[in-house]
Amino acid sequence: MLIDFSPVRQQGMKLLEFAQRFTFADLRLAVNAYMNVTLDLLADCDDAMVVFEPHDPEAYDPFAPEAEQHIGWNLAHLVLHVTASLEEGAAFCSILGRGIPIGGRLRYEPDWRTFSTRAQVIQRLEESRRICLAYLDTLPEPPHLEVYRELPEQYLAFFGQLNAPANLLLGLMHWDDHLAQMREAKAQAYAALKA
Repeated sequence: MLIDFSPVRQQGMKLLEFAQRFTFADLRLAVNAYMNVTLDLLADCDDAMVVFEPHDPEAYDPFAPEAEQHIGWNLAHLVLHVTASLEEGAAFCSILGRGIPIGGRLRYEPDWRTFSTRAQVIQRLEESRRICLAYLDTLPEPPHLEVYRELPEQYLAFFGQLNAPANLLLGLMHWDDHLAQMREAKAQAYAALKA
């Protein structure tokens, strides 16, 4: 099941409150759904399509090397980006859910330049699925829902407190935010390479 994040995006509901709508079984289903919708998107792509650099006039990545800050992200790059963020959310979910307060970042994103084939991108998705679901398997019953991620004040003001399920939802919402970008990158690749 893909998640409708409109209460968070449009109504300003904090993820902590939004998370109360979901069981951990629901979140497992959502992890699989986001993986599967992305695999479906890649189903008819070839190697050239996953590395095609789309035109994106709004592209801006302040964390990228200067020469890459304004490039459109190809499908491989997008998949590596969203899987890294979801894995971070799942890692925080596991640690907080076991009652351990923690802050900082737990994020690793492979170098997108080293991914040049559809098979590599699909392998990364399946690896990420395995990692995220394994993190959910580490939760005790019941998990500690009263333990929150240590966040800098500006993030706390924006996101509010984040417990175990709220951190996983943050990763899923980030993935959801990039789905339209993935579809656009694919459409441009198809138009350019299949015409």
